[in-house]
Amino acid sequence: MKKICFLVIGLFFVIHNVANAQDEKFKALFIYNFTKYMEWPEVKHSGDFKIGVLGSSPITNELKAFTAKKTVGEQKIVVEEIMAIADCPKYHIVFVPTKASSNVAEVTKNVAGRGVLVVTDKQGLAASYSGINFVKADGQQSFEISVKHIQEQGVSAGKSLLSLGIKVD
Repeated sequence: MKKICFLVIGLFFVIHNVANAQDEKFKALFIYNFTKYMEWPEVKHSGDFKIGVLGSSPITNELKAFTAKKTVGEQKIVVEEIMAIADCPKYHIVFVPTKASSNVAEVTKNVAGRGVLVVTDKQGLAASYSGINFVKADGQQSFEISVKHIQEQGVSAGKSLLSLGIKVD
């Protein structure tokens, strides 16, 4: 009986980890696709296109794998972990994972008007801080979008992206 119980618990953790890995792959794919529907200010059109992940997160490796050898226009995509919030303005996209979401207000304050799209992963953050926020809708991964916050961050979103997301404003 104990063996069966441990087997069921083990199977649950495997299924849970596989589901989480799929979520991270989805988010990495969408973060890359956001680059196709956003317009950054002219000052952000030179050098590498930088995507930063605040702190340590499994999505960093997924983003690195997915964006290897990809570009945004002529800019090579570079994915890095961000350890200091003060460094956020040097990126084009800053992803704030759930475990770092307590820092999102400070992140948005630091990047305001500097051409940095803030993407989050916790319910309700698009309504209060981020430009784009991942959510589950009807059991499927989706995203909320705040035109107001995108504009405050100094970026503009294409109409086709606006039609794909769940508008919060």
